[in-house]
Amino acid sequence: MGLFSRRRRSADPVAADAPPTGRAAREETLAHLREFTATRVGVEAYLEPQTNVTQTTLMLIATDGEWTRRRVPDAKAGYEIARTLGIPVYDVQRTGYPQRMRDWNSRQRIERQRAQRERAARRAVDPR
Repeated sequence: MGLFSRRRRSADPVAADAPPTGRAAREETLAHLREFTATRVGVEAYLEPQTNVTQTTLMLIATDGEWTRRRVPDAKAGYEIARTLGIPVYDVQRTGYPQRMRDWNSRQRIERQRAQRERAARRAVDPR
């Protein structure tokens, strides 16, 4: 077999850490979205269209601005998931993103920077 041969061994075991595919991926996505909706207050869904870089996605945003995003097969599936979860769904191209999400992102960035400065200060005092 050559160095750049495309031949593959059919007996290769599937990697244990490979991402789930097919039905397993769908179930994992639905479980994550259900858990997010059940553990946050005032969750709303925002459907993001497919682009040249990404697939269609469904973004769930809670009242405090915390959010999560998952790929969905298409817009119809995104609307169906939101209906199943019992939450309102909006087309992000028509409504835009809510300000609370941008505020949450800003707070998270500030907290990360603060934690980074604190770690740097501890290392300066105790450089092990």
